[in-house]
Amino acid sequence: MKRIIENMVYNTETAMLIAEDWNGLGDCDFRSLNEELYKTKKENYFLYGSGGPLTKYGKSSGNQTFGSSEIIPMSKKEAYQWLEQHGETEAIEEFFSDEFEEA
Repeated sequence: MKRIIENMVYNTETAMLIAEDWNGLGDCDFRSLNEELYKTKKENYFLYGSGGPLTKYGKSSGNQTFGSSEIIPMSKKEAYQWLEQHGETEAIEEFFSDEFEEA
């Protein structure tokens, strides 16, 4: 997926996939949810998310609700927080080693 947001190109084909989270439900399930965190060559972060009608990616049009996908630009701090929330310790160690210290 490729989107231009505020004069910046975000492209899942050219960015580096850092981590992903999938709730395990099939594409036909209204609760299916998939998110992928990417890092661009210029060190910008974004989330590519997709989901069914009953997820945060659900959209309404009149009497219908449908699933959709979108790209969400993220700051470095937001990307780090997303990784923490999803238990992606290895990705944090690899991409954010300057953001933490040993306890």
